[in-house]
Amino acid sequence: MEGFSIEWCKNDMHLVRILAIASAALLTVHAVAVARAPETAQSICVKYGPCPLDVSAFTCTDTPRSSFVRRVCYDEPRAFMVIKLKETWYPYCEIDAATVQQLLSAESVGTFYNENIRSRRDGTHGPFDCRDHPLPKYP
Repeated sequence: MEGFSIEWCKNDMHLVRILAIASAALLTVHAVAVARAPETAQSICVKYGPCPLDVSAFTCTDTPRSSFVRRVCYDEPRAFMVIKLKETWYPYCEIDAATVQQLLSAESVGTFYNENIRSRRDGTHGPFDCRDHPLPKYP
């Protein structure tokens, strides 16, 4: 082959090694920077409510004992709760802290939610339905 030399291959392989080492170093620096990055806002999209909604200032609790209720986030000063049912977030307005605590400590979180918070299948709104109570304003 014309223009091909063993010396050119050696130089090219040396360049490939240098680039591989530099790439690995950059990936390591990036991984460390990401691992140490401060926690940023946690935004969710609430069905029938704010989207996006930053819940980083809410008190959020996972509910691993329930296969239905996955997470509850509560903003006590505004008496506003969002609840993740399966994969969808729903809003509840003017809900008191005692009810939220009862929900979280219930033997069955799903049963407590169904019996005390949610709207009824006949269309009757639940006691904290945001259609009947003002939805708080969030930036």
